Amino acid sequence: QVQLVESGGGLVQAGGSLRLSCAASGRTFSNYAMGWFRQAPGKEREFVAGITWNGGRTYYADSVKGRFTISRDNTKNTVTLQMNSLKPEDTAVYYCAAEYYGYGSANEHSYRYWGQGTQVTVSS
Repeated sequence: QVQLVESGGGLVQAGGSLRLSCAASGRTFSNYAMGWFRQAPGKEREFVAGITWNGGRTYYADSVKGRFTISRDNTKNTVTLQMNSLKPEDTAVYYCAAEYYGYGSANEHSYRYWGQGTQVTVSS
């Protein structure tokens, strides 16, 4: 079992930045690739970014490429999503997820554990 707790969400103006963090506990963190997903009201959950177990490779949705950066620290069991140049369409609940021996897939069904989510609201 892996427990994931997100933090860092909030309200920000368009063009601003936020830094989301996800703290993991339980099983060996380095056994898991990690991903960030988001779900806006009335929409399906979508992939945002993924990272391999050692941080060697990262993946991004086209909509956030060049603006968001995913990183991880296996010594602290954390994964971070730095979000810059935020847009109103980035408004959503953001979730981190753990993929057992994965690579940071865009397929949410690959992920075994999920956090409870943190709200990000970007005002225009």
